[in-house]
Amino acid sequence: FWKAAAREMLRFLTGSTSICPLLQQGVTIWSDWPLAKYRRETGAEITQEDFERRIVEDEDFAARWGDLGPVYGRQWVDWPTYEPAGDGHFKSGPGINQVAQVIESLRTNPGSRRHIIEEWNVAELDRMALPPCHKTYQFAVADGRLSCVLYQRSCDDALGLPFNLFGAALLTRMLAQQAGYEA
Repeated sequence: FWKAAAREMLRFLTGSTSICPLLQQGVTIWSDWPLAKYRRETGAEITQEDFERRIVEDEDFAARWGDLGPVYGRQWVDWPTYEPAGDGHFKSGPGINQVAQVIESLRTNPGSRRHIIEEWNVAELDRMALPPCHKTYQFAVADGRLSCVLYQRSCDDALGLPFNLFGAALLTRMLAQQAGYEA
């Protein structure tokens, strides 16, 4: 399933929170959570295949039922910020692209210990279909090589671990290429 893992990683990098782009590529690993929500909220009995078909074929249905909330990639490329609204309250500010920041930091300050991409956004956990399992990536440069340490809060050995290790390796290779290092 390495192709599915690669497609998942590429989707994370877009910031998309919809399962539709993955389903269009035949990747069904994210269907369980929105399908369970659909069944719970509508009471409708629908097969996973029919649910996925509707997500792909019906934009309105996909917008309503195919979104995972602010998971993974959203945190990577659009971490929310807040600015003073002037009345003692705060309003949403521009999102932070952690991936772009890490690439820039790798280029300009390779010795930093702050090359981190974080997904565990406590303020948004309850809006996520699934709280992040692979939650923190930390990168380090030594002797012209980029390495990655991956921290996971939870993982199943049969499916999650191979996906997440492959994803971390792929992400490390992509960041190394962008920053001018060997992986």
